[in-house]
Amino acid sequence: MTARDEVLARIRTALRDRPAPAEVVRDYRTAHDADGRGPDALLDLLAERLVDYQANVRRCSGDGIAAAVAAALRERGVRRIVVPDGLADEWLGDVAGVEFVPDRPALTPARLDGLDGTITSCAVAIAETGTIVLDAGAGQGRRALTLVPDYHLVVVLGERVVPAVPAAIARLSPTRPLTWISGPSATSDIELQRIEGVHGPRTLEAILVDVERRPADLGATRHGDTSHGDTERRSD
Repeated sequence: MTARDEVLARIRTALRDRPAPAEVVRDYRTAHDADGRGPDALLDLLAERLVDYQANVRRCSGDGIAAAVAAALRERGVRRIVVPDGLADEWLGDVAGVEFVPDRPALTPARLDGLDGTITSCAVAIAETGTIVLDAGAGQGRRALTLVPDYHLVVVLGERVVPAVPAAIARLSPTRPLTWISGPSATSDIELQRIEGVHGPRTLEAILVDVERRPADLGATRHGDTSHGDTERRSD
């Protein structure tokens, strides 16, 4: 008999005359459980959660990404920002006074620290938890890009927003390096004083892009027009 077997045997002996515990209710949600919330509701919830985490949030339509990025960089006063391989060129546009620095060859931590921030896309975003997940795919880059610079601007396509964690896990590969981001990096000391920027950017800003409407979607609406236009809505 091993030590483990002996310990378990003693526990069973000690509990022999005790009432049996109640059955544990297993009602966990899975990735395949139906969720009645539509894409607009999920984006609204994600925006709310991100603001709770003290992140800045912008909303735009699919053809307004470049304008939203330019506005965010201007307001932040960014002059040099690192861009990972695979990020859509049309998202960057031509922002006066801003240099987009490629991570090629890989920048050293010292060089990354000298830049004003980084801009990435994401693999998936979780509405209920306000979490943005990166998997080092195209437009996301290596982990250092979002851990060293002081500012992280992330573009979240509406199609990549899921309601809860199980649905996110189903979309992600466990073989990839996953970074889970819930607001700016922060910790609390022994007196519960919040300190930001301990192990990553002090400022997280998310541009949430509305799900594109297909012709069939538009025809199903009462007035035939669900376009959000190019108007930006900011919650901060």
